[in-house]
Amino acid sequence: MSEDRNAARTHRRRFLAGVGMAATAGALASGSRAAKAQGLDGEGFRPPRHDKDAWMGSLAGDKDHRVFIDSASGVGGATAVLYANNILSAHQEDYAGADDEYAMIVCFRHAATALGYTDAMWQKYGEVFSRVTRLSVPGGDSPLAVNPLNLEGANFGNIGNTLEHVRGRGVHFAICNRATHSMSRRLSADTGQSAASHYAELIQENIATSRFVPAGVMAATRSQEYGYSLRYAG
Repeated sequence: MSEDRNAARTHRRRFLAGVGMAATAGALASGSRAAKAQGLDGEGFRPPRHDKDAWMGSLAGDKDHRVFIDSASGVGGATAVLYANNILSAHQEDYAGADDEYAMIVCFRHAATALGYTDAMWQKYGEVFSRVTRLSVPGGDSPLAVNPLNLEGANFGNIGNTLEHVRGRGVHFAICNRATHSMSRRLSADTGQSAASHYAELIQENIATSRFVPAGVMAATRSQEYGYSLRYAG
């Protein structure tokens, strides 16, 4: 009986070992299929490239890191600038890295779009811009006559980090063109002038190191196709 029990135990161990190996092989095969589906092994899905998105690839170049920070509100846009500065500072202070190792894009879309316009536009249309972004003169509720992210020492969620400061660290900006059309219509309703004339004006008055993208929400998705990590700021 003892020999029979030992034989049975040996058979059972061999059976369980076989089951384990089969499960492992199945998991590896499944992982391999998933990797192929995601294009991790050089095969599978590969998004087509479009000329209007090519700048993201050019900006990235041979950078070690790529980050796209999306924002859709006034406070979110200010927070996006803060996030950009924090990422670069942490990379420098804790990883002994350098700013030029990053490709960094901050996107202003939806209600944050006006943050991508120059002070000249804020001086002319600050009342409308302040209403849309829900940002006003610090300590009060008066409309702004300057892009709030150009105000040194002010805190709209950016803790004093200005456009000029992060621009100096290599940050670029994407501004939503569709939202700019929408803003043009808002201005038209306020001024009585044509939306087309307002659009023609706004499209020439974007902040430095920025460009208009067809749609900010699309730029956020296309950036990931170019290998950017996506962070939403609000």
